[in-house]
Order: sequence, then C-alpha cells, then structure tokens
Amino acid sequence: MTADKTFRAAWLIGTALAAGLALPGAALAQAVQDKPEAAVPELGEIVVTATKRAENVQSIPVSVTAIGGDALAKSRITSVDSLVTKVANLQLTSIVGDNTPIFSLRGVSMSDYSLNQSSPVATYYDEVYKGNFALLGVAMYDLERVEVLRGPQGTLYGKNTTGGAVNIISRDAKLGETSGYVNAGYGNYNRIEGNAAVNVPLGDKAALRVAGTFANADGWFKNVVPGMPDLASTREWALRATLKVEPVEGVRLSLRGATSFQNPQNYGIYAQPEATNRPGLDRWQIASNVPDRRRARTNSVALTANIDLSDKLTLTSITSYDQGTLFFREDTDGTATRLLEIPYYDKASQFAQDLRLTSDTGGPFDFILGAYYHREKVFNQTAFEIATDVDVDGNGRINAADCAAGLPLACKVRNQFDQLKYSVALYSDVKYAVGEAVTLRGGLRYTHDTGKQTGFSSDALGYDNVLVTNLIPLSNLRYSTDNLSGKVGIDYKFADRNLIYASISRGYRAPSFNAQAFFDPSELSVARPEEVTSYELGTKTQFWDRRVTLNVAGFYYDYKNQQFINVDPASAAQTLLNIPKSRIYGGEAELTLRGSDRVTLHAGMGLLATRIIEGRVSGTNVSGRRLANAPTFTANASLDLTLMDGSRGRFSVHPEIAYQSSQFFEVLNIPRLRQPAYALLGGHVDWESANGRYTVSAWARNLTNRFYFTSRVDLLAGFGFDYNHIGNPRTYGVTVGAKF
Repeated sequence: MTADKTFRAAWLIGTALAAGLALPGAALAQAVQDKPEAAVPELGEIVVTATKRAENVQSIPVSVTAIGGDALAKSRITSVDSLVTKVANLQLTSIVGDNTPIFSLRGVSMSDYSLNQSSPVATYYDEVYKGNFALLGVAMYDLERVEVLRGPQGTLYGKNTTGGAVNIISRDAKLGETSGYVNAGYGNYNRIEGNAAVNVPLGDKAALRVAGTFANADGWFKNVVPGMPDLASTREWALRATLKVEPVEGVRLSLRGATSFQNPQNYGIYAQPEATNRPGLDRWQIASNVPDRRRARTNSVALTANIDLSDKLTLTSITSYDQGTLFFREDTDGTATRLLEIPYYDKASQFAQDLRLTSDTGGPFDFILGAYYHREKVFNQTAFEIATDVDVDGNGRINAADCAAGLPLACKVRNQFDQLKYSVALYSDVKYAVGEAVTLRGGLRYTHDTGKQTGFSSDALGYDNVLVTNLIPLSNLRYSTDNLSGKVGIDYKFADRNLIYASISRGYRAPSFNAQAFFDPSELSVARPEEVTSYELGTKTQFWDRRVTLNVAGFYYDYKNQQFINVDPASAAQTLLNIPKSRIYGGEAELTLRGSDRVTLHAGMGLLATRIIEGRVSGTNVSGRRLANAPTFTANASLDLTLMDGSRGRFSVHPEIAYQSSQFFEVLNIPRLRQPAYALLGGHVDWESANGRYTVSAWARNLTNRFYFTSRVDLLAGFGFDYNHIGNPRTYGVTVGAKF
C-alpha cells in the first residue's frame, strides 16, 4: 500500500471512529459562568464568537480552536507567530520577520512574501480585518482569547478567505468595576518586559480600559563583525484604550484606539552552504554588515456599535481606520559582503465598514445578513542591491559607471508603485432547526473586488544613487472581479448534546499584483483569484461527566489557482503565477482530559496530505509534488498539574511540547531544502497567592535549543547560497505580577 493510500485509509477510519464517539457521550449539562469575561473557565462553557454569536464552542458546527488570554500569557504566546505551537494544522513562514507571519492553515498558504499582499488566512483584531503587513503591529497583550477558524470564511466574516481566520479578541472595558494588573519580567538575552492594564468606571453607563506592553531584548543572532550589532533583537511597545458606553438600554458602544512601535535589529539570514557563506561560524552566529534597525509603526481606531432593534433583532456596526508603515533592510546574503541586500518599504492605510443584522427569534429560524466595504491603499518600494561592493571598471570608485558596465552587478535595482483595492460584499448566514436534533445551515456571499496598481516603475541606479537606466517604464495594471460563494451544512445533536456535522463551503481570494517585477516589463502581472471548495465532516463530544472533551474534523479541499511567487534561482527574477489545481485532505483532533481538580491534559493533532494536480514552476512540471508549508503530521500537548493548593498559595507546573513532521517551503520539493521533523519543548512553573492577587512564573521556550528553519529559498545557481530563516533559540525568564 502506498503512503498516500495509507494516509487516506487512516483518515477515513479516524473520522468514522470520531463520529462513533458522538453516540455514547454522557449528558452535557448547561454551565453558568461565575465570571462571563473568562474565555475558558474550567469545566464551564468555552464561549466564542466565531459564528458572530456568543455560543458554547461545543455547540457550533465549525472547526475552531479557542485559547484564553491567561493561558496565552502564561505560555509566552506574546506574538502571533507562536500560535503555531498551540493549534493543529496551523503553520507559518516568517520570511518577512517577527509579528508579520504568513500563516498556512490546512495547507492553504500564501507563497508570496511581497509586502503588498494579503494572506488567504485572514487576521482580525476585535473583528477588524488586518490585511497588509504594515497594519499588524503588536497585538498579543491584554487578550480575552484567540480563536482560529479552519476552512473557507465568507458567509460570516467581512472578508472572504480561502484558508481560515485568526481572531484576536482583546479584553473589553467593564462597567462599574475598578480593576487592573501589572506584570514585569526578566529573561535571557537581557530581556526586560512589562505589561499592565487598568479598568475604571466613568459613571454608571461608561467605563475606560487602558492596556500597554513593552519588551526589550538583545539580539540572539550574534554578529561577529566588529562594531556591528547582534541581529534578531526585541524593541517594542504598544498601547490600547477602550471606551465602553451603554447610554440607554439596548445600545452598547465600544471605541478602541491602539498604537504600536517596533524598532529592533532586523532578523538575520542563515546562508548555506556554510563552507562558502559561513566559514568558522556556529549556528547562532552571523557576519552581517547591515546595522539598520527594523521599523514598524501602527495606529488604529475602531467603533463597534450593537443596537437591539427589538428583543429578537440586533444591528451591529463596525467602523475602522488603520494606518501603518514598515521598513527594514535585509542582509539577504547573510555575509559581510554586499552581494545581495534588499531594503523593503511598505506604507498602508485602510478603511472598513461592516454592517450586519443578527436575529435571535427563539424559534427554528435565525439569520445573519451583512454588508461589507473595504478600501486599502498601499505604497510599496523595494530594491535589489546586487554586488554593490564590486568595482566593475577597476577605477577604485564604485558608482553609476560600474552599474552601467556590469548591470545588474554594482546596481541598485529599485521598483515602486501605488496600489488601491476596493472590496464590496453582501453576505448571509441562515439556520433552520428541524425538530430538536437536526439543524440545516446555509449562506451566500457576493463579492465585488477592484484593484489598481499605478505608477509602477523599476530603475537601475548606481551605488551613489545616480540613475543609470529605466528597466520597466511607468505602467498601470487593474482588475475587476465578481464572485459568488457560499456554504451549506447539516448538523445533528444527540440527546446527550454531542454534535456531528457536515458541510460544503467555498472560499475566494481576490486577484493580486506582482510586487517583485524588477528587470523586465514581462514580469508585471496580475494573478487570477484563487478558490477553495471544502467538504468537511466533524464531531464535538464530551463525556465522563464532561471531564473529557474530544473534537474531531476531517476535510477534503479542491484548491484552484493558488497564487504563487516564482523565483528564478539563476537570475532571481520573480513572477507571480497561479498553480491551476491541487488537492488537500486531512483532519484534526483536539482533546481536553480533566482527570481531577489538579490534573488537566490538553492535546491536538493534525494530519495533512497535499498534492499538486496541475502546475509548472520555473519550467518544471510540479504535478504530484507537495504544497509548501504543509507537514503531514503535527501535534501539540500540554499538562496542567497543580502540586499544592492551600493557604500558602497554589503551585503548578505546565510542561508543553509541539511537534511537526518534515515539510518543504517551496513546491519544487528540492531535497536539500527539506525541513526535517522536529519537536519544541517548553513550559512554565507558576505560583499564585491564596487570594489570587500575586503571581510568579518561570518560563522557557525551545528548552533543547533545537535548530530549525522557518523558511527557505533556492538562490544557489544565481548567488551561490540558499536563503534561510531560522527559528528562535532557547529563551527563558521569570515574570512577577500583581492584580488589584
């Protein structure tokens, strides 16, 4: 039996067994939360808003992972990048640096690192879509929870996506309450960090919550070049203020404003082969001649209004504006030469309006009807600075004459353009209960997308910034598309309230412009829209007096026209193309086992089988090869073990592990660029005072100091090296906190 057939058999058997588990589950009692703000209370409901309603995660027919804010903080999930260690079948590529991840969910990913692009896995902050990299910033602080939804989204969300959604939900202000907390910590690499929040009432009908965070740490990528800084440092801060007002009964307003700033030393590139590019260096050392700091600044404001039009109908309006800038100079060759350096600059702003009606009739039929508008404006500038330390004409000076004689050697090849995108959509989601057990579900979405790329030009300049020649004259591109997508499903709730569900859905991603055209007008292109059709079967079960929660989902995807940046390894010329057809199937299982009040086990597992059915890249037929960023097996597990709980406080230990099998970062599946399987160990040890006011936590991540890659690009033929990003080394520290 082939590996592919073995995987298919295991997937089908596992799904069937999971469906069977829905039958014998014991009764699922309705739990009442003592503290509604707690996202994941023990033995209570895990309340999520993944379906735009506050519902128990076990009652919704959606594959979703929800992680509470306290659990995220204690596990040191301080950036969105680290979510991959907690969520089955979630991967990322960090090719443009920390806090700007390119997510892959169930094998659906963005194989393009251009700063003008938007991921097929959408990121939302408090229901506001953040598309461009420059708008992401620092967000993982003072959180209520994070929800990761798998599969195409569009009938419930403002932005249509093919891969899924990551929802980051901050803590809201609370009426009539004065409270807060402060945390401070110290770790290796001289990491100093702190975060705090305060909630104050403003009369009986309003409250204000202000939260902030900062962190500074030395770079862990040690630079051996005298006078040059270590790379991959941390230097960031962020503030968020939330004003909540309930002026009259049935009207709830939340105004959020946030700002963040990052100014660390940029990431470093691990260039291979080491004998040529890293002579005498160990794995955590680099010889870099680029001292420039990375700079990212974000500002955002959003107004969320919920108005009860009646006791059965609510109007929700979310109005938002974001702006951000991102600049970094990448030492692409990873050496002290100027063989290849790339400065990136991205400036973006967006305005979005989401308006929806949500019913709660108390009868068999309920609906959500919504309208969405999104406008995104981007300015992009990128340069390939190629061998700018080569004196081509031999006169002892490196200037425009060397570029003219050696083009592209001794040149700065720089492009720039403006990009404007509009998206307008109407969406709906309905459900109809057929008796007590069966619910029929469906939804439709119409999307109209337009885009313009204007003022595109590419010039070759000398090292002295004198213009040598124009390579791509001023050019304009545009697109306009219409899409109709939707979802149908059915779920069955057993007498014990366990759930089994099935659905068919389709997701859509708008066309994209190529930002990596440098040398020839033929590189300018618009990638066609991509589309995923999903077939999913899942179960949500609880048994043993609700001490065991087991959720399982299996899926099959038809993946069409994946947008893909193709890098020619000989010339580094880059084109944006579509891979016409691929297929993906697999599944996830997530388990929570509460053995007693002192012992809880959390575990997750993901299976993936990906295959390109039709496609050519760099002149090579890639049919039959695996998709990028899609390991066949991922798993994570953590244990919450309380060793002491009494008048002296509560002492607990929390070991964690995350594993993934081998994967490729490109679709040619080049053997030398394969990332082998690896596991990351970490955890934390906590003490909490008996009154719950004071905490001390010792934490560690990547305890074994595992060396692994997070992205790889073949540049061997043209530049003599493979371009690699590596994961963070071992980090550890201590955090103390106080609540009031």
